[in-house]
Amino acid sequence: MSKLDDHPHVRTAVNYHRAVSRFAAPEEIASFFHPEAVHVQLPNALFPDGTVRGVAELASASREGPALLAEQDFEVVNAVAAGDRVAVEVAWSGVLAVPLGELVAGQVLRAHVAAFMEFRDGRIIAQRNYDCYERPGSAPSEAGGDA
Repeated sequence: MSKLDDHPHVRTAVNYHRAVSRFAAPEEIASFFHPEAVHVQLPNALFPDGTVRGVAELASASREGPALLAEQDFEVVNAVAAGDRVAVEVAWSGVLAVPLGELVAGQVLRAHVAAFMEFRDGRIIAQRNYDCYERPGSAPSEAGGDA
């Protein structure tokens, strides 16, 4: 991941995703964000209405992860930085700890995520996530390919 780590804001974005992957404590999650930060998750399969959260709600939500997921992984596979803005492409997978709707405990969920972050004073002040969830049980899709 050496190329991704070249920009300080990209390093922060990678470290933030690593912390979320391991269900870091709410205080650690909050430390990545500016106190005035807003995180927007656009509508997706798990959150059909999307979400808008401040730092306190983000930190609190970090406690909910282990109740829903036995494990998860966020892999930053690509990043672009320009000044105080960073765009990351993330491959996410999570193993359900409990049934969720028609899904059974132990089922693996996968998503392809684009996250756009803005930084102030070295911390995330704004984040917008576009999460594309794969249909459970489907073969992983390949990004790109011949057109």
